[in-house]
Formats: sequence, C-alpha cells, structure tokens
Amino acid sequence: MTDAPSSPAADPWWKGAVIYQIYPRSFADSNGDGVGDLVGITRHLDYVAALGVDGIWLSPFFTSPMADFGYDVADYEDVDPIFGTLADFDALIARAHALGLKVVIDQVYAHTSDQHAWFADSRADRTNPRADWYVWADAKPEGSPPNNWQSVFGGAAWTWDARRRQYYMHNFLKEQPQLNVHLEAVQSALCDTARFWLDRGVDGFRLDAINFAMHDPALADNPPAPDDGTPRTRPFDFQLHVHNQGHADIPRFLERLRAVLDTYPGERFTVAEVGGADSDREMKLFTRGDDRLNSAYGFELLYTPALTPRAVADAIGRWPGHAGEGWPSWAFENHDVPRAPTRWSDAADHDAFVRMKMLLLLCLRGNAFLYYGEELGLPQVTIAYEDLQDPEAIANWPLTLSRDGARTPMPWRADERYAGFSTAKPWLPVGHDHPALAVDRQEGDEHSLLHLTRHLLHIRKDSVALTRGDLRVVEASDTILAIERTAPGERLLCVFNMRREPTHWAPADAERWRIAERVNQVGDWTFGGFGACIAEAD
Repeated sequence: MTDAPSSPAADPWWKGAVIYQIYPRSFADSNGDGVGDLVGITRHLDYVAALGVDGIWLSPFFTSPMADFGYDVADYEDVDPIFGTLADFDALIARAHALGLKVVIDQVYAHTSDQHAWFADSRADRTNPRADWYVWADAKPEGSPPNNWQSVFGGAAWTWDARRRQYYMHNFLKEQPQLNVHLEAVQSALCDTARFWLDRGVDGFRLDAINFAMHDPALADNPPAPDDGTPRTRPFDFQLHVHNQGHADIPRFLERLRAVLDTYPGERFTVAEVGGADSDREMKLFTRGDDRLNSAYGFELLYTPALTPRAVADAIGRWPGHAGEGWPSWAFENHDVPRAPTRWSDAADHDAFVRMKMLLLLCLRGNAFLYYGEELGLPQVTIAYEDLQDPEAIANWPLTLSRDGARTPMPWRADERYAGFSTAKPWLPVGHDHPALAVDRQEGDEHSLLHLTRHLLHIRKDSVALTRGDLRVVEASDTILAIERTAPGERLLCVFNMRREPTHWAPADAERWRIAERVNQVGDWTFGGFGACIAEAD
C-alpha cells in the first residue's frame, strides 16, 4: 500500500524537482583561462532557468589542489581562485534566486585534501588536538599496512607518513586522507561547514560518497568478493566492502546534520550519493523517516550496461513508496560516468534514442538530475592519453572510458573557436561532434532535443502525477516499458519502445486512453524505433 500523493501546496519545493548539474570547470569560462568559473555560470543562468528546471547542483568549486578536481577539498569555506571568489558565489546565488532557481552544492564529508589545515595538524604528531581527526593506524610488525583495504583508484587504501610513523587511510587518492567522522569534534566541524554555506543562501546539499564517511574502527580485513564473471580492472573490485564503508553509525551523523538544516527557514534539500553493492539498503537507511536525508541516488541506472525495460523496472521497483521510505532521485548521466548516448546507443540511433531517454527520465517517480549538455544530447568525447586529466582514467588506461570524456566544455556557439566556451584552449578538448549540437544551433531548430526538453519539462511541472504521483509498472518486456502515473484526478500511461525495431503494444483497456504526447514515431499503439508516448485516461 503506497501513501497517497499530498497536495502540491503541502509538498516541499524539492519533491519531484528537476535539478540541473553544472560541472564548474566545463560550463562557461568568463576570463579566458580555459577553465570554467562562477562568473561564467552566473552569465548563463538565464539559459538554465529557461529550460524549466527547478534548481542547479554545483559540483565542487572549493579551494583545492585539484588532485581529484575539487573532490579533494583544502578549505571547505572558500572558493578556489580558478573559479573566482566568495563574492562571485554570492552574486551567483542572488541571480539564481532572482530567476526562481534553487542552488544545491556538493559537500565532501568522507575525506579532505592532504593540503587541508586539519590534516597538516593531524599528521604533525600523535598528541595535538586534531591528532585523531583522520584515520591513522600502526603498521603490522613486518611494516605492511594495517589491513587489506583497497583504494577505489587502485592500490592499498593506506599510505605511510613518516611524520607520525603511521599509515593514514584513503578510500580514494592518497591525496584524499579519510576523515574520522566517528569523532564528535569532526562532526561538529562538518556541521559548521554546512552552516557557512546555508548562511550564504544555499538551498541544499548533495553529499558525496556519504557511505564512505565511516569505517570499522577494528580495521577488520574485507572478505574477498565472489567471482561473478564481471571484469575486474582494480584491486578494489576483488573485495566485499563491508568494513571500510557503510558503518552503522552513519545515520546518526546524518540526523545531526539534518537537525542543522532544520534550523533554517524554508525547505532545505539533502540528497546522498551512494554507490556500491549495498547501495539499495544504504539509500533506504539514510533517507528513512523525517530526521535523515530527503533523497538518495545510486548507480543502478548510471552503471547499467544497457538501458532496458527490465533494468528500469527493477530500479524503480525498489522505491515503491511505502510509509517512512525516503524519496528517490534519478540520473542517467553525471560527471563520473560516460555520456549516456555513447553508453547505451549506436551513433545511427542517437537522435531518436536521446529523445526517448529524456521523456523516460522525466516520467519516473522521484527527482530527476539533468547533467549539463544532456539537454543537447552530447555524446562521450574520446580523450587521447596525452590529454587525460582524470587520475582514475590515467591509472586504468585503456580499460575504462574516462570520466574526462563526460566533462568536456559546454558548446554554446557552433561557429566560434572552442564552441564559445572560452577564448583560450580549454582544459579538456571540445568534442569534434559537439559544435553541431551547440546551444545556438539547437535554439534555431524547433525540432531539436533542446526544444523538446523544454517542452517535456513544462509538461512534467504541470502534472502532479508526474512530479509526485504513484507509479505502477504495467509492462516490462524485452522491448516495452509501460508505467502508470496517478494522482487524485489524474491518470497517465507512459509507454517506451526501448529498441530500434518498430513494435506494437497496447494496454488491455486501450479504448480508455488518449495519446497526448509523442516522441519519435508513434501511431495507434504502434511504436517506431525508440518511440514513446504519454497517454491520458479518458
């Protein structure tokens, strides 16, 4: 039994919202240094608002040596000079709010940069006030690391530090030492960080890799992962990560953080990024009830090898809407995975596929995250080895499609050098096929994906069934996904042919339905390749 949708007036702004992710390095360069910045973002907020989204999510722009491009934070409460100043951020907030856009920013609470002042203090000796703010451990008698934990980016999750004559832990790069979030003082410092940005007017946080925030203090070895036939490119893949992440005390910290947000007026939004084999349980745990996070998203649909009806039905079926359950969020693209058209379709199917995919994302129950350029249908860019910036891609070359290929510059104007992103050579190359998909080209084509995206966002915003209604899977075959979205006084049937071959499918009560919106070729319940529709109950 699912909860009945509440009335729109009673719902917080974020419930059913569409949020546009901006990767600051790659969105717009205002000062000609080849790197995007906050002023560049502010100058293009009118474009974002015109899409019809509810808010923006900014990937990290904090002070950082950029070992992991901002996810290694050296100062939680300042802007890295490459992106601008705190005054630039304040101007961005003001302009976004004037346009009716909410602003969500990343918070990275599992680790900092090794250049952070906290880590400088912690590594100085074993007795200073911040000595235990990070995860330190003695070597084994023969000098090896304390246990078998492995880093996501390759190699042991431990690095020797001669100052303390101990190992420090890092789930990611060695330049990203693990915070000891078990410690109340660390939690207090992180809550103070949240207050700093809330005081500046942000409307919420995306919590990066939050299931990595706490470890097993006993430092027990992780057990080996069973071999399921999936290719393993990293030592990390050979383990079940039951001790280096997902600790049972994480929800208590999230409750403490939520209490901070609840002291601010209005509805502040929190969404967790949760990856890994146990992500479904952890997402539910982190969002349970009214005193933890509002929402969470995992990687089921980001990492699925093919976008199929059954894959989507399985993912959405894990969020049935039971009482006390959190609210889901969905993304098909972000800064950590290759662009969806390249992952899931052939070049010949690109145009039809991206149109179907956009309608599908906006018909799911939950929040939708749109990644910058997704509204243009940008494909993945192939980055030559010598141009790679991403440390994971460099370490795993050539076995992974690099994250760099999804982080390339936004193409604004087709006929300008560097597609209007910058007047200087960008930090990553512009995709050779991206200028043809540039904003100015699509603005001039009423049949473009950009125009369709605006139209579909308008439809979604006007529909209680699509934004906050119940969802029921009607069909999930090899070809067809059909879902019903309902709210008091509104009943919609959303049907997607998720293959290139035409097909016929009709609901059992077809006479009761009227097709109201079509994407690609859709006739009388006959669907061309990647054809999709929304039907209304008569």
